[in-house]
Amino acid sequence: MSLLEENQSTDLEKMVGLSRRGFISAGALCGAAMFLGGNLLSRSVLASSVSAGNSRLLGFESIPAATTDVISLPKGYKSSVLISWGQPLHKNGPAFDPSGNGTAAAQEVQFGDNNDGMSLFAFPDDRNRALMAINNEYTNYRYLYPHGGMPQSAEDVRKALACEGVSVIEVQRKNGQWQFVQGSRYNRRIHGNSPLRISGPAAGHDLMKTSADKHGKKVLGTFQNCANGKTPWGTYLTCEENFTDCFGSSNAQQQFDPAQKRYGVSAASREINWHPFDPRFDMAKNPNELNRHGWVVEIDPFDPQSTPVKRTALGRFKHENAALAETDDGRAVVYMGDDERGEFIYKFVSRDRINHRNPKANRDILDHGTLYVAKFDAGDGNPDHPKGQGQWIELTHGKNGIDASSGFADQAEVLIHARLAASVVGATRMDRPEWIVVSPKDGQVYCTLTNNAKRGEDGQPVGGPNPREKNVYGQILRWRTDRDDHASKTFAWDLFVVAGNPSVHAGTPKGGSKNITPQNMFNSPDGLGFDKAGRLWILTDGDSSNAGDFAGMGNNQMLCADPATGEIRRFMVGPIGCEVTGISFSPDQKTLFVGIQHPGENGGSTFPEHLPNGKPRSSVMAITREDGGIVGA
Repeated sequence: MSLLEENQSTDLEKMVGLSRRGFISAGALCGAAMFLGGNLLSRSVLASSVSAGNSRLLGFESIPAATTDVISLPKGYKSSVLISWGQPLHKNGPAFDPSGNGTAAAQEVQFGDNNDGMSLFAFPDDRNRALMAINNEYTNYRYLYPHGGMPQSAEDVRKALACEGVSVIEVQRKNGQWQFVQGSRYNRRIHGNSPLRISGPAAGHDLMKTSADKHGKKVLGTFQNCANGKTPWGTYLTCEENFTDCFGSSNAQQQFDPAQKRYGVSAASREINWHPFDPRFDMAKNPNELNRHGWVVEIDPFDPQSTPVKRTALGRFKHENAALAETDDGRAVVYMGDDERGEFIYKFVSRDRINHRNPKANRDILDHGTLYVAKFDAGDGNPDHPKGQGQWIELTHGKNGIDASSGFADQAEVLIHARLAASVVGATRMDRPEWIVVSPKDGQVYCTLTNNAKRGEDGQPVGGPNPREKNVYGQILRWRTDRDDHASKTFAWDLFVVAGNPSVHAGTPKGGSKNITPQNMFNSPDGLGFDKAGRLWILTDGDSSNAGDFAGMGNNQMLCADPATGEIRRFMVGPIGCEVTGISFSPDQKTLFVGIQHPGENGGSTFPEHLPNGKPRSSVMAITREDGGIVGA
């Protein structure tokens, strides 16, 4: 049975008599019409239905924007802190030191900083126990060190590396409340100095070899871990994003080759400054080390002794997250976005079928398969609800012009330099593709295009799924594969929502789509998540100045949408200076876990403890209904 077949039909499907294979939303109907060359609807029902606020899926009242240093929620909801940066994972571990004088060794056994994407893994034999794998993306030097500046020693660099990577923790439900289990044997850190294995077509390639690893199959560290994925066989996928920012050069005049330039490395580093104190980040000394990062890493949370694996068949770029799906014939699909202005959307389709009866048989399934990149047409130009068609183009050596004549000696080089290969085949440059999620109800795929101030410049034309120049607000793209099979190489797309500010820019493209109002407006959609009922949760990482183009939007927030009607309501507002990111649900859907990253990034916050002169700490929050019901219902 496929993943999609395990889910029941929505109420709307039953009402209109559509099967699981049918389009359940008016937006999807429009996309189907364009794909088939017809015109099923003269105007988007999505746009016309949202004003009624008649969603039966959303059971809470939208809350107003806020600028306070607390978590704001609808009436009847409450939040609590599950775990915060620096909390010791074990009972004898060193406590968090707010002075910044804590050591690197202490941070290696504490919860990491700036938590991002996360997944919950329930114990099959105990509904009150689960593991959580939680990304720790980066660290804030102003809070990490007592000197509050760039690293000044090898110990400083080691401490920064210890803040990043992944934290695996056990949680238990007691008296209806999920709590962190300090001292669990499953608790561990996988950080920037942890040993990892490299697998797949690029493992052992000359471009992956260094003086420390002459075989190109072992690597130290995973860092800049943004979002995530959860496999059907029970493992966690963590995604390495802004890895090139960590590299620099002791030779200020060093010349970088086209691939290095395309991935954004610079001699001065990007406000990280590890290379003066750790030679593996010095491009003048270890240029191939750069190639060993920027991958998707697979982790077994239930085996604390297991070695995480970098899966090179999924391509190397600035990965945001990894969304799993399944083809009709049972193969694994991974959708991925490359989070940089003008970069691409990818998917990987495994060669082998998923073995649902024996999860361990799937442990190397992501080492063999085909990587594709998306190409979108210009769409129909409808300002209210753009829609069109697209295709997946194979990134395989010897196909589609990818060969020695275009700079690729073999498939390993195609994967190591995936961005260059995608450019060769003419993929569509996007407005920063970030999180991708697959609907558990109908298999439609949603992707946040966060923003792109350079749209209309730098060879990035306006049009199609990127309809606005100098796009400061972002949009959410949606597509449906041909025949509802994720193996298909064609799809129909539309824009589920175009963010904007109708209070400041009413009647213009900057005002946003019809389902954006002064009561729910936001900018820079980033994180996405579906619950079991099919509610789409939208998390933002944008401008929280509450002024100018962003007047009235307040702090970053989490919203909830009904995919069928297009209605969007604001559910949560985070504290000052934070990004709201990372989302997961308890198996009974009665607890929503959400991340608060970098509160007080530029000062002004003491979240979550609110102590006098306190230091803000990134945290994972647990949100519940006061009556114990399902969140969002």
